[in-house]
Amino acid sequence: MPLKTGEQFVDSLRALKLRVYMFGERVENVVDNPILRPSLNSMKATYDLAQDPRQAELMTVVSPYTGQRVNRFAHIHRSAADLVSKVRMQRLLGQTTAACFQRCVGLDAINAVFSTTWELDQAKGTHYHQNFLDYLKYIQENDLVIDGAMTDPKGDRGLPPSKQADPDLYLRVVERRPDGIVVRGAKAHQTGATNSHEMIVMPTINMTAADADWAVACAIPMDAEGVSLIIGRQSCDTRKLEDSPMDTGNPNFGGMEALIVYDDVFVPNERVFLNGEYEFAGMLVERFAGYHRQSYGGCKTGVADVIIGATALAADYNGVPRASHVKDKLIEMVHLNETLWACGLACSYEGRPTASGNYLVDLMLANVCKQNVTRFPYEIIRLASDVAGGMMVTTPSEKDFRHPELGPVVDKYLKGVASVATEDRIKIMRLIECMSLGTGAVGYQTESLHGAGSPQAQRVMIGRLANLEAKKALAKKIARIAD
Repeated sequence: MPLKTGEQFVDSLRALKLRVYMFGERVENVVDNPILRPSLNSMKATYDLAQDPRQAELMTVVSPYTGQRVNRFAHIHRSAADLVSKVRMQRLLGQTTAACFQRCVGLDAINAVFSTTWELDQAKGTHYHQNFLDYLKYIQENDLVIDGAMTDPKGDRGLPPSKQADPDLYLRVVERRPDGIVVRGAKAHQTGATNSHEMIVMPTINMTAADADWAVACAIPMDAEGVSLIIGRQSCDTRKLEDSPMDTGNPNFGGMEALIVYDDVFVPNERVFLNGEYEFAGMLVERFAGYHRQSYGGCKTGVADVIIGATALAADYNGVPRASHVKDKLIEMVHLNETLWACGLACSYEGRPTASGNYLVDLMLANVCKQNVTRFPYEIIRLASDVAGGMMVTTPSEKDFRHPELGPVVDKYLKGVASVATEDRIKIMRLIECMSLGTGAVGYQTESLHGAGSPQAQRVMIGRLANLEAKKALAKKIARIAD
C-alpha cells in the first residue's frame, strides 16, 4: 500500500472503534471533536509533509524490509545519517505545527524494541525479534501510527511493581494462554493516543525476578476489546468549544494526552515481544529513553522557533524592536534554542550500531540533550513573556473584540504600533499565552520537564556514563601521580 495522504489518515481513524471518555462522557466522534481535532491535525501534518515533494527525502525512506518507501516515523535507523534526519524532520514538524505532533514516541519504541528483541533472542533462544519484524512490516505496509506506551501510573514510587498494594499500578500479565497473554493495568500521559492506530506497550523501569509478570512488551490495536482512553485536561482546553479561534492562540494544531486503561486485554503470541524476561526490561527502557531524549533536541527546537518568531513580532507590534534589552533577550532565546539543537545533532552524529544492526544514539549526549531541555525552554518562555508584556494574559475575549459596541473600544485601547492591526497584535499575544500557559504549554513547557523521564532520571544516566575513573587516570597522568 502506498503512503497515505493526510485525508486518508483521517479516514482511517474514523474506521476505528475507540472507547474514549472526556469530561465524564463517552466521545462518540473523536475525529471531529473540537477539543481533540487540533491534535489530530498535528499528527496529520506527518502525513501531509510526507506527500510534499520538497520534503520527501526527509519525511520518507525506502524500507529494507518491504522495499517500499515508508514514512520515516515507521523506519528503523540504519545509520547515523538516519538519526540526524530524524531530528531534522522533528524540527521541521515543530516549526509547522508549533505543537506536539505526537508520533515520535512510536518511532522511538520500534527502534528500542528492534534491538532489544534481537539481543533477547540471542541470549534466550526466543523468537520475539521475528514477531517484531512481522509486526513492523504490517505497520510499514499500511502506513500506521504507533503510540509508545511506557509510563505506568507507578503508585508508591518507593516500591517495585511486585510490592505495590495494588498490583495493577504497573501493567502486568495476568494470564498466559497457549495462544497469547492477557494484560491488565494502565499507561499514563499517553501522547497522541486518540490519533494512533496501534500501541506498543513496554515496561517503564528495570526489574527483578520478582517482577517478571510486569516485564511485558507487546503490540495492541488502539481499539482492542478492553482498552479505554480517558482524556487528560489541559489549561484553557474548553476555549476550543467557544468558536473563537483568536482566543485559542493556535487554532489549527495542538496535542493531547490520555490515561489508557487495559481491562484484561488479550494479546496473541505473534504480537508479544517480551514476556517475563525481566533481565531485558532495563535494556528496553534505557534504549527507548535514549532515543526519546534525542527527539527533544528536534521537536522542541522547532516549536521554539515559532515562540521566538512570535516574541520578535510582539516586539515589533509593541514598537520596541530596536531596544537593546529586547534584542539581547531575542539573542539569548536563539542561543538557548540552538544549544538544544546542537545536542540533538551531536548525539545523532555520534550514534553507533547495535548488535542487531540498527543505530543507537550516543546515550551520554542524548541525556545531556534532555537535561538541557528540562531547563532552557523555561527560560525561553520567561523571556517571551517578558518581551510580550502583561497584555498576553489580560486581553479581553474575541467576543468582546467582535462586539458592535465593545469592539471599537478594545480596538482603540489595545492598539500598539499604528501600522499594525490590533487584531494581529492580539493574535500574537494569544499565541504566546497558549505556548506559555495554555494547551501549547503541555507540548512545550511541561513536556520539556517530564517527557522522556524526569530530570533526575537523566542525571542518573549521566552519572552512570560519566566514566570518572578514566577521567581520574587522565588527571593522574598529567600530574605525574603513580597508581
